Amino acid sequence: MPENNDVPETPESPPSPTRIRSEKSRPSAFWILAGLILPVMNLAARYEIIDAHKFPRSGAFVFSPNHYSEIDPVVMGVVAWKLGRLPRFLAKASVFKIPVIGWVLTKSGQIPVQRGGSVRGSEPVKAAQRLVEKGQIVVVYPEGSLTRDPELWPMRGKTGAVRIALEQGIPIVPAAHWGTQKLMPRYSKKISLFPRKTITVKIGDPLDLSQFRGRSLDTATLNEATAVVMVAITALLEDLRGEKAPVKRWNPSEHNQKETGRFEA
Repeated sequence: MPENNDVPETPESPPSPTRIRSEKSRPSAFWILAGLILPVMNLAARYEIIDAHKFPRSGAFVFSPNHYSEIDPVVMGVVAWKLGRLPRFLAKASVFKIPVIGWVLTKSGQIPVQRGGSVRGSEPVKAAQRLVEKGQIVVVYPEGSLTRDPELWPMRGKTGAVRIALEQGIPIVPAAHWGTQKLMPRYSKKISLFPRKTITVKIGDPLDLSQFRGRSLDTATLNEATAVVMVAITALLEDLRGEKAPVKRWNPSEHNQKETGRFEA
């Protein structure tokens, strides 16, 4: 199993005709984050990345994985780094007010959003525009919060990811990961470092949202496009788990669950 910056490719992965300079080769605040986080995360887990060639090595796009552990952003950040890209996330605006942490988040280009995961405010829109201008990526969890599904299947999606993609004219690349729950179970406050875990990630094909472009971005359009994203993410996770997801996607409102916050100990 390749370690550190080596990326395992599937046998069918085509050879790259030209070498694209990795974003992480340029000095940035990410070097600080990588120096602090990578040693621990590489010690705690090995990463098997399936279809890594589908992950764009350049250009702006929305990266949309499933979400079931509070350490997911760190895991997917490590994956993006290993694939040569610098991950930008939508993060709670309140976190940016924390000394040192807030500075690092700002310097690394993370995007503040208000409670509830809204991306309708002016700052997220401006930040998304800057990402596109610079050819960068943004990681957006379509579920908006940790899945409430009892078996950790993707639940209903929210429209933030597709809104950014459609407004900015950039693709969405879906992904699924499995094994992170062994590193840090849903809502757990502890990380299990030993024994070393294996986290498997599968990258999907960029989604074709052309049928939605040019349409009014009303609720119906955004929900329809979001359903396409959730179907793709769920299919990837089914492949990883070797199981079929429930026919009906979990919806917190149908189970008297809040949209945000913890709902179990």
